Amino acid sequence: MKLLMSNFDVSLVNDNMQEFYVTLHGPPETPFENGIWRVHVELPDQYPFKSPSIGFMNKIFHPNIDEESGSVCLDVINQTWSPMYDCINIFETFLPQLLRYPNPTDPLNGEAASLLLRNPGEYERKVRQFVAAHARKTEPGSSKASQVDEDEELPDISDVGSISSLDDASD
Repeated sequence: MKLLMSNFDVSLVNDNMQEFYVTLHGPPETPFENGIWRVHVELPDQYPFKSPSIGFMNKIFHPNIDEESGSVCLDVINQTWSPMYDCINIFETFLPQLLRYPNPTDPLNGEAASLLLRNPGEYERKVRQFVAAHARKTEPGSSKASQVDEDEELPDISDVGSISSLDDASD
């Protein structure tokens, strides 16, 4: 509920409070600045005693985020979760800190980790390239991020849970 009442853009899937998407903006003064990602969140039945499942829907180049699946490697979510945390902590603190301070010694994306360790300037250039290609700013007058190129094979999640858009598509 805190997340729904926050300044984050939250979209429920089929009006289900256990599955939703959150729009995450890249932290300022990082290579992720100006990026906008759609993050899928699924709350287990045991939440808040068990951590939520978190995944980036549009591509991101980061040592601790799998480029293909969007899975996040973050101890506080995957291993040391506490019922004292909630989803607002994930989007206000945990994910921004992960983007700001990547951990190349525990990678899900070996290429990003290796590049960060070998050539930090080239890593930042590639991050910015991914931001420009996959996590662009919103278009003027639109609440949705321009997230993917038309030729990419990522699911169109902008209409998830919208029955009327499915009906219109079948006409």
